Amino acid sequence: MRIESVMQLRSELEARLLRLSVVATLVIAGLGVLAGLWARSPAVLFDGFFALIDAAITLLTLKVARLVAIRGDDRRFQFGFWHLEPLVIALKASMLIVLVAYAFLSAVNGLLKGGYQPQFGVALGYAVLVTLISFGTWWWMRRQADRLDSGLVRLDVKAWLLSALMTSALLIAFAAALMLRGTAAEDWIRLIDPAALALIALVLLPLPLREARESFGEILMISPPDDDARVRAAMSDFIRRHGFLDYRSYLSKTGRACFIEISVLVPPDLCLPVTGIDAMRTEIGAALGDAGPDRWLTIVFTADPTQL
Repeated sequence: MRIESVMQLRSELEARLLRLSVVATLVIAGLGVLAGLWARSPAVLFDGFFALIDAAITLLTLKVARLVAIRGDDRRFQFGFWHLEPLVIALKASMLIVLVAYAFLSAVNGLLKGGYQPQFGVALGYAVLVTLISFGTWWWMRRQADRLDSGLVRLDVKAWLLSALMTSALLIAFAAALMLRGTAAEDWIRLIDPAALALIALVLLPLPLREARESFGEILMISPPDDDARVRAAMSDFIRRHGFLDYRSYLSKTGRACFIEISVLVPPDLCLPVTGIDAMRTEIGAALGDAGPDRWLTIVFTADPTQL
């Protein structure tokens, strides 16, 4: 009951944060599309579409956050819905990779054609407003997320920081364009918008690539090296102290869930009471650390080597 209460509370906090994030993101997306069309700036349009995709994925993230709170209540998904977290992250990362790559190619095409000159006054006003909104939302979301251990919320906080930095770069570029008017470098103004878009795309591209790599690693159930080493160190010390023969450990992480299976080989002539076995399980669990509602720990004691 305590575990269910903790997960329900965390789910409610996640849902509240993500709903507020969606509203703020939709506001930015609308501003970006309208200002981009008004100013005829592909860089601003890209910022708006970036926010629009982020809002769509955040809505899906909100649905996943609610499902994750259901632990073992669905007979088809008896281990819960943790596996949906890396799927959502992988989907978002893949969509952003396509969007960023297209924006970069579009910017390069614009540079090769000699650039263009949008209405920098409108674009600058948009950049100032959205930069303030993005940094404010990021700061508030980060403070709230400190109370949660959620990959979904942490991902959303990263997205807000990316949005803030990206719009800050546009702000600097548009301000520089206005400052160049009437100077000897005025001919370079036409290249500022596509150059800013290309630079932002290059800076952003490694970020969704990293998210995609990590999420696909979880989807493929690749064991995290650090966690695996921690389990092996704890079990090596355990069998040495208790005089057991061997062990095998298996670990995988999916979203916030961590699944650990351990088989311990005991001498064939050793007799252990059930209470003694339970005490050893408790000892192993304490040695592994990070015990919480998201850890699934299975420990088996056997005298048959083939069962390892």
